[in-house]
Amino acid sequence: MKTKNAPNSQLTVQTLDFLRDLVQNNNREWFQANRNRYDSAKSEFEGFVARLLKGIETFQPLPNTAVKDCIFRINRDIRFSKDKAPYKKNLAAAVGPGGRHSGRIDFYFHLQPDGESFLGAGMWQPTPAQLAKFRQEVDYNVDELKDIIEAPDFKAYFPEISGETMKTSPKGYSADHPEIDLLRRKELFFIHRYSDKDVLKPDFADEVVKGCQLIKPYSDYLNYLFYDEKDETISL
Repeated sequence: MKTKNAPNSQLTVQTLDFLRDLVQNNNREWFQANRNRYDSAKSEFEGFVARLLKGIETFQPLPNTAVKDCIFRINRDIRFSKDKAPYKKNLAAAVGPGGRHSGRIDFYFHLQPDGESFLGAGMWQPTPAQLAKFRQEVDYNVDELKDIIEAPDFKAYFPEISGETMKTSPKGYSADHPEIDLLRRKELFFIHRYSDKDVLKPDFADEVVKGCQLIKPYSDYLNYLFYDEKDETISL
């Protein structure tokens, strides 16, 4: 999936170095002294996300979605956290209709040095009603889901599954249920990690777009299950 180059769309070692240095100097004084480095990294990341939007729009409509709608703030909310470090260790964006506040399952890209960059999507922190609906669908009609997540191309690109799993069987389901492993999932979020070498390639945005297209059927499956069916009890 090739997309047209956007200004400053290539990520550079300077951005990774800034994030790496931020981990070692996570305080407001250092951040303000290095504000120009942050501004440069942010501008570069904005260009990268703009290129993602152009690529993703070739297979998914993104009406009224601007780059600023997708990118998360670097500031952490420390009000209720024991960790008082004021800044995140990454730059991140959620791409979907309306951006990070879409309220739906979207594509999440996370930029962090030393091999911690990744693309991910899926079921993360679902409401009890959503989780119940997911389990009901697994119980009654698992083939549709398994056709997506067990497809060879999908499994090859998204080998890592993240999220909490129950140690016991969920209420109402037998321990010998043939799909008990899926039924025990409280979250089912798939991840593809990228090395720093991958991140710095000129066509890296196109690679991430390819990953988004591969995982889109799973996102579509969850969006239909959680949001597109008329059910007023399902909400975020």
